[in-house]
Amino acid sequence: MKQFSCKVTALETLSPNVYRVLLELPEAIEFVAGQYLQVVMGERDKRPFSIASCPSKTRELELHIGATPDNPYAMEVIEAIRANGELTIEAPLGDAGYREDSDRSLILIAGGTGFSYTWSILQAHLRSGSKRPVTLYWGGRKAADLYYDEKLKQLSDDHANFHYRPVVEEAGAGWHGTIGLVPHAVLAEQSDLSDADVYVAGRFEMVRVIRDDFHARGLPLAQLYGDALAFI
Repeated sequence: MKQFSCKVTALETLSPNVYRVLLELPEAIEFVAGQYLQVVMGERDKRPFSIASCPSKTRELELHIGATPDNPYAMEVIEAIRANGELTIEAPLGDAGYREDSDRSLILIAGGTGFSYTWSILQAHLRSGSKRPVTLYWGGRKAADLYYDEKLKQLSDDHANFHYRPVVEEAGAGWHGTIGLVPHAVLAEQSDLSDADVYVAGRFEMVRVIRDDFHARGLPLAQLYGDALAFI
């Protein structure tokens, strides 16, 4: 892990409450898909965000930051970007990255902007040329929260080993996907979890449910990855 002062080269909205941030690093770094960085807001104020980039982009890092006025933890980072055009970060961090040498299928589970963690892993897996099946379950409250929905549908069409499962809690007009909660959607489709690598990112409550319920359904805990697991 090193500390860098990064220029912000892009700040754009992916949805009304999600921002895409591109950081230009002063030097190239190596990281594993699924690792994260910390934005240094103060000596004792360091805020983690998953790296959405594929590791092939070693001098540019992409973040997806969910920020609303009632969420100062993330909104203050967006405000700092707008004010200064740069961020100080520490990277890379985390032990829940992509296991490229595994021979098991992958199940990626994301809630909200936890998608950025799974997006990095998905890109790395598809670029690796591996034929191992990978299924991404992405949950949001509404369809509009799934800001890369069309891109993921296209990737699913382009890659026979990739399956995309969008899940929403509130179905609007024209929604034809799954309605409900992400853990339930996974368990409804995946009858055998014993031979899968499961990667998860989202609210701690969701991760806790997945850990407990999936383990009860036969998933070895050694095959469940997610940085939140260290805190629950």
